[in-house]
Amino acid sequence: MAIWQDLVDGHGFAGRYASVKRFVRKLCGSSAPEARVVIETAPGEEAQVDYGTGPMVRDPQTGKYRRTRLFVMTLGHSRKAVRLLVFRSSTQTWAELHETAFRRLGGATRTVVLDNLREGVLTPDIYDPKINPLYADVLKHYGVVPLPCRVQDPDRKGKVESGVGHAQKTPLKGQRFESLEQAQTYLDHWEERWADTRIHGTTKRQVAEMFAEEKPALLPLPLEPFRYYRYGERSVHLDGCVEVEAAYYGAPPGWIGRRVQVQWNASHVRLIDPRTGQLLREHLRQQRGRHRIREEDRPTRTPLSTQQLLNRAAKAGAHIGALCQAMHRNLGEEAVRRILGVLNLVKKYGVASTDEACALGLETGASHYHFVRRYLERNPQLPLSLRQVDPLIRQLTLYRDLIESRTQNSKQENPS
Repeated sequence: MAIWQDLVDGHGFAGRYASVKRFVRKLCGSSAPEARVVIETAPGEEAQVDYGTGPMVRDPQTGKYRRTRLFVMTLGHSRKAVRLLVFRSSTQTWAELHETAFRRLGGATRTVVLDNLREGVLTPDIYDPKINPLYADVLKHYGVVPLPCRVQDPDRKGKVESGVGHAQKTPLKGQRFESLEQAQTYLDHWEERWADTRIHGTTKRQVAEMFAEEKPALLPLPLEPFRYYRYGERSVHLDGCVEVEAAYYGAPPGWIGRRVQVQWNASHVRLIDPRTGQLLREHLRQQRGRHRIREEDRPTRTPLSTQQLLNRAAKAGAHIGALCQAMHRNLGEEAVRRILGVLNLVKKYGVASTDEACALGLETGASHYHFVRRYLERNPQLPLSLRQVDPLIRQLTLYRDLIESRTQNSKQENPS
C-alpha cells in the first residue's frame, strides 16, 4: 500500500493497488492468515485506543533524532481513526490525547476499550480493574466508560491494533522528520487523502462515508474542556493540615495522623476520603507558608499535644515561651509548625541567642517565627556547649556569700 501510494503521488502511477499487490506477493510470498473474530458495534458505541511506535523526529531540546509514540483512536463502527504523535507519555498526556481525539471527531463514544498500560489502569483485574483517577475523571467529563482488556488479550481491540499497524507500515515506515509539527501535518494529510477514502476490507465501504453516518450518534462534547489536576496522598499533621506545595490546608476533625487523597490544580485543593472517595474539604489555593482552615474545623480548646508543645517552649526560655504563646493566640493551630520551628532554632543557635531574639521580637511587635529566624541568621552566635543558666545551678553570688560567711566564722572560732 505504501509503495503504491508513493508511486501515485510521486511518479504519476496510473495502475491500481491490486497490480502492485500482486507484484509484491510474487517477491515476498504469502502465508495463511489466522482466523479472527469480527466484533460488530453500533454507531457511536465504542472506540478503541492504543499506543504504537512512531517515526524518528528531531528533538528540539537535544537536536538528535528520537523515536516518537503514536496514539491511535479507532471508532468501532466506521473504523474512522485519529492518529497523534507525542515525544513523551504521562497520565495527563494520555488523557489529553483522548480529549484531542474526541474534539477532532466532533463527539465522544459511550465506551473506550484500552490496554492495561499504567497511564490508564493502575491495577489490572478481569472483574474490577482500578482505573487511574485522573483518566477516569476525564472520561467521566465526556460521559465515556473505560473498558480495559483482559491481560494479554489484544484481540479485543483488534481494530485499533490494525489502525496502528496501518500507519506504521504505510505513511510512517522509514520516515524521518525535523519537527513534531511537520510529522503530524504529514500524518494528517495521509489520514485525509488515503485512510479516510479507502474501502475498508471488512465492511467493504468507504471509511469517510461510514463515519458520516456514525457522527450523529456520538455523544455531544461538553462546553468546557476538562480542568486537569495533580493528585497524591498526604498525611494529616498535628495542626490538622496537609501540605501541598509548601502551603497548608485543613482537614476535618478526627483525621490527624491519617492519610487522605489530595487533588490540586492552579485554583483549588481537594481532600478526599481514600476509602469512600467522598469529598472531605475543598480549599482555594494559598500562598507558600500560609494556611487555609475552615472556621468549623478550628478546635474550640487547645489540644493536649499542643499544650505540651507550649510547655516545652516555656521551659526552654521565658521569652521563647512568651513568643510561642503569642503566636498560638493569634494563629491558633496554624502556629504549631511555627512553634516547632522556634524550638528547632533553640537547638541550632542555643537557648541564650534564641531567647534574646524572641525578646526583641516581643518588644518590637514582631511576634512570629520568621523574624526570629532572620535575626539569628544575620546575628549568628555559637551555641553554648554547657548551659550557664539552669534551675539546678545556683548563682555565683550565693557561692561567694557562703564562702565569706564560712571564712568569718572560722576566724571568730580561732582568733589566734
